[in-house]
Amino acid sequence: MFQDQTNSNSSRFQVSEFILMGFPGIHSWQHWLSLPLALLYVLALIANLVIITTIYQEVSLHQPMYHFLGILAVVDMGLATTIMPKILAILWFNAKTISLPECFAQMYAIHCFVAMESGIFVCMAIDRYVAICRPLRYPSIVTESFVIKATLFMLIRNCGTPMSVPVLAAQRNYCSQNQIEHCLCSNLGVTSLSCDDRKINSINQLILAWAIMGGDLGLIIISYALILRSVLKLNSAEAASKALSTCTSHLILILFFYTVIVVLSITHSAGMKIPLIPVLLNVLHNVIPPALNPMVYALKNKELRHGLYRVIGLQLNSHYE
Repeated sequence: MFQDQTNSNSSRFQVSEFILMGFPGIHSWQHWLSLPLALLYVLALIANLVIITTIYQEVSLHQPMYHFLGILAVVDMGLATTIMPKILAILWFNAKTISLPECFAQMYAIHCFVAMESGIFVCMAIDRYVAICRPLRYPSIVTESFVIKATLFMLIRNCGTPMSVPVLAAQRNYCSQNQIEHCLCSNLGVTSLSCDDRKINSINQLILAWAIMGGDLGLIIISYALILRSVLKLNSAEAASKALSTCTSHLILILFFYTVIVVLSITHSAGMKIPLIPVLLNVLHNVIPPALNPMVYALKNKELRHGLYRVIGLQLNSHYE
């Protein structure tokens, strides 16, 4: 009887905090990674703030496509800020402990922002589809109202559906190990420490991945397949090239964003223990796109580039005027 009671008490024991160990296999010199990560984080904040300021101040950029780009900039800053302060605290001050509520909150925020970024990419793909395939109907379809409704839908979807991730993770019993071989509270990394069955967490993660990321990627592929078909019907090679050039920056960002997600999914599905490369990819996936997105769009989009020049007070060369 006493033994059963002891076992019962032991099974209900919960650790009070997790310890984020950082990058597995390189704990002794991982602090050297803080400099490039800090630079990427600062670049992401500055670049996205500049993009938001430019879109807000330039009347010529008050168009649906640039509104989506501004929303993407806000999401990028939120995603980077969700993880980078804690990572830098680990690398600089050895502040590895994180309470369970803070860990679950970070887990939820990461899922929300990643899903939101995926959703914004879908909206931008639809915007390009209508602009290229239905140009005459573009002003009546992609309106300010469309942007607001699409953004509200993405907010509701991407803040509601990931709620199951931290809720299910919080229901697990963490009774022994509390060291996470990671820099952030990933769902599978945290639940792998639980003492009870975590199959429902893995199934839920898989369903969310297919429902949100898989669905978004499917819509993007369909949009660009229709765009390509429409462009191939154009008689002028110059017109086709001009139409496709408006999509190149979007495609570059999509390629990086979803490729890393696919690689991470394959790594976890294979049941591999979390090594350095997947952890590093996971971190970089949350900080490189926020730093990369503004630069890609600024370089590839002429109107945005001109707006940036005017905002920062530079004189345009006659070549650009």
